[in-house]
Amino acid sequence: RCPCDGCGATERSVDERRNGLHPVRGPRGFAAMKIVSWNVNGVRAAYGKGLLDWMAATKADVYCLQEVKATVGDVQHIAWPQGYEVFWNSAQKKGYSGTALLCRRPPLAVVNGIGSPEHDAEGRAVTAEFDDCYVIGVYVPNAQPELARITFRQAWDRALLAYAKKLEKKKPVVFCGDLNVAHEEIDLARPKENVGNPGFSDEERAGFRDFIGAGFVDTFREFEQGPGHYSWWTYRAGARANNVGWRIDYVMASAVLKPRFKRAWIEPTVMGSDHCPVGLELK
Repeated sequence: RCPCDGCGATERSVDERRNGLHPVRGPRGFAAMKIVSWNVNGVRAAYGKGLLDWMAATKADVYCLQEVKATVGDVQHIAWPQGYEVFWNSAQKKGYSGTALLCRRPPLAVVNGIGSPEHDAEGRAVTAEFDDCYVIGVYVPNAQPELARITFRQAWDRALLAYAKKLEKKKPVVFCGDLNVAHEEIDLARPKENVGNPGFSDEERAGFRDFIGAGFVDTFREFEQGPGHYSWWTYRAGARANNVGWRIDYVMASAVLKPRFKRAWIEPTVMGSDHCPVGLELK
């Protein structure tokens, strides 16, 4: 059963493989952890554009990948970095959505979904439980043009928040990924032109404010309050070269983890997708 007790998400126990890795302990006994999230816009495409080289250089403890658009069978030819366990949550619809986790620290358990049957068929979340926290990789549904899917999206936001708060009763939570919303005007290059559009609608921004109101912290803004920092750019009109982008990828964390924040960042120079990686390091 799911460690949050009764939400309905499915769990797979993880054995106690230690593979020779010993997590670094901080001054209070917590295990330091580097968490990196990236919407790869198709893992097979990203693999052909240097995904494994980037992983080798980054050396994260947990990688959260979104929009993998593949099943385990589709990527069985990929030799993932040594020392990592890979956990997959594919969408039922082939070539669509999907999330994955790669963990260097062996998790205690891994859970697919958020306990919401209407959403879990799309493979949009996978959770790893560690000794001192949960890490949830999420790919939030796009509201679609003319907000055609906004009702589905709003239900997703509520279900994710309820799931994260249930887990938080046991230990702190980090959830990260493509949240498909720019929170404030500072989080996109052209806010006035995009008011009401998917990703910057009142409904989606209200859903994000609910995460903040429930005590989750936008970790990047703990370290950087200035403009011009984006994680997604359209492929059209040279948007990335001109930095006309949106910050829609986040690492959110329980407020109780704030004393452990070491740094949070965005990596706009990393290519291979229309998104770039974002990260959080805990001490």
